[in-house]
Parts: sequence; structure tokens; C-alpha cells
Amino acid sequence: MGKHVLGAVATLIGAIIGAGVLGIPYVIAKSGFLIGAIHIILLGLAALLINLYVGEIALRTDGKHQLVKYAEIYLGKYGKAVMFAAMLVGLYGALTAYLIGEGVSIGQLFNINPMVAMIIFFAIMALFIFKGLNIIEGAEIYFNIFRLVLIIGFLIFLFTRFDISNVSYTNTSNFFIPYGAVFFALMGTAVIPEMKEELKNNRKLLKKALIIGSIIPIVVYLVLSFAVIGVTGKSTTEIATQGLSSLGTSALVFGNLFAIISMATAFLVLGLALKWVFEYDYRINKHIAFILTMAVPFAIVFFISPAFSRVLAITGAVAGGIEGIIIVLIHRKAASHGKPEYVVKSSLILNILLISLFVIGMIYTILA
Repeated sequence: MGKHVLGAVATLIGAIIGAGVLGIPYVIAKSGFLIGAIHIILLGLAALLINLYVGEIALRTDGKHQLVKYAEIYLGKYGKAVMFAAMLVGLYGALTAYLIGEGVSIGQLFNINPMVAMIIFFAIMALFIFKGLNIIEGAEIYFNIFRLVLIIGFLIFLFTRFDISNVSYTNTSNFFIPYGAVFFALMGTAVIPEMKEELKNNRKLLKKALIIGSIIPIVVYLVLSFAVIGVTGKSTTEIATQGLSSLGTSALVFGNLFAIISMATAFLVLGLALKWVFEYDYRINKHIAFILTMAVPFAIVFFISPAFSRVLAITGAVAGGIEGIIIVLIHRKAASHGKPEYVVKSSLILNILLISLFVIGMIYTILA
């Protein structure tokens, strides 16, 4: 696999594996691992298909755009408005969740107040996002290597404490509980247009990068959830790392470092994606775009302090669902435009099933 493909894969993985990695074990523990695994695999395949759709749309469309602009080009001003609303909810929700999770993880690791830890993290990320992609371009690969080392060490430790009885139960009355948080943890469409730019000299490799970058998070979530629930069972905490202190210093360090690195890279790539929506799709001054990107999630955490799991559920089910539906419609509309390097052969029945999945998930999460 070439360096450029690795970079594109790393960009997608960096956007996908973030706060969701902390929230998935908790919601899966509510329903049981088997039910949770069904959610991860089913929604993971749906996310993979949506990612491939976005990649094809990006390749069919000249110029550097974000999803909002694609919606305008192919669905008109109403499609643009709906996609913009969904992206705002999704990206602001993700950035909010990352701030909450980083505050807890950094605070626990260094034994400082979570709000102080969150403010320190926010200040560092704000500097990186203000400076732009050139700071993290190339570093994403090394972040992912470091994360891989951390997760392997973390998993080895967890499996030494593993109890099979913790993953052998199911609670069918909680069957739909994992939906929102799992879907949130699989969202990464915002960075796909940037992946096209990273592979501009060999765009035919985008499909390969999307497939690899979409499958790796599915595997990570399955293995990590299995290991965490196998240790903590029904006592799994809302933010998974919170329940690790009783397992010793090694678990606390490995778990929190993995969470901190994962959320930091995701915060960077999604923060930049939102800033670019304001800059490129709405032609807003870069300084104002930066303020719009950073101020809202900080204000939500500072003044509202929402529950971590609820942020994941609402963001994943509602924003992810609406975004997914619009992407399906854009893909069908764009089918006759341009000459992309790959084409996803979808059917009307498959698209109806996808849309139905998103609608059912939204309705359940809102009413829950």
C-alpha cells in the first residue's frame, strides 16, 4: 500500500475513531455483546456503502467542495439547507462529545479537574485548527501507529482479566439502545472530499482507501467492546475509561492514552472539515469560520454540560440519519454526471432499505 493511500486511510480512521470508542461499550453492555455486534456490523456495512457513495460523488464533481455544496449542486437549495443543518448537528455534536470525553480522560490520567483538562485540550486544538491541515498532514499515519500500539497493549491487559460470562448475556428489551452511539462512532463522511484531494495524483485509489478505512474501525469496535465488556460487564461506565481505575495503573494509562489520541485526531480532522464548510461552501472569512467552528461546541459543554451518551445517540441517529438519506439521494441524482474512477452499482431496493434503517433509528432515538 502506497504512502498516499496510507495517508488517506489514516485521515478516514482519524475522523471515525473518536469519542464513540468510549461510548460504545456502555450502550452495548445495556443490550449484551451479541446484539451490540449486530449493530456494529450492520451499521458498519451501511456506513461503508455511504462512504463509497460520497467518494463516487466527489470524483464525479469538479472542484474542492464539502457535502453541503454537493447537495446544492445535485438537489438544489433545499437539499443544501437540509444537508447543512445535518452537518452542523453532526459535526458540532461530534466536537462536543470529544471535548467532554477529553476532559474526562485527560483529567483521570493526570488527576486534574475535567473542566480544566477540557479547556487545555480545547486551546491546543484551536491552535492546530487555526493553522490548518499542514500541521497534521502526514502526522496522521504516526498517530494511528501510536494508537495501534496503545490498543494492543490495552487489549492484552484486558484479556488477562476477561470473564466470558460478562459477554454471554443478552437483553432483547434494549435491542435498539446501541443504535445511535454505534452510528455516531462510524461517521466519517465529512473528510472524504479531503481524501480525494490527498489522492489527486491517483484518484482511482480512493475506493481502496475508503474500504480499508471503513472496515478497520468496525474491527476495532468489535474487539475493543468485547474486551471491555468482558472485564466490566453490566458495570461498564458511560465513558468506558472511567471504570478502569479499579483495574490498576496499566489499564488506566493504556485506556486513557488511547482515548485521548483517538479523540484528538478526530477533533482535528472534523474541526477542519467544519471550518472548510464555512470557508469553501459559504465563502466566509477564514477567521470568522474558525470562530464559528470552535465557539459552539465549547459553549455547549461549558454552559449546558450534556450527558456524554445522549450527545452520541442524538448526533449519530439524527444527524447521521439525515446525512445518510441526503447522500443516497445525491448519489442517485449524480449517476449521470462526470466520469468517476469507480462506480458503486446500487439498486433502488438497497437504497430504500438504507433509508428505512436511518428513519427507524431516528424515530427510536428521538422517542427513547
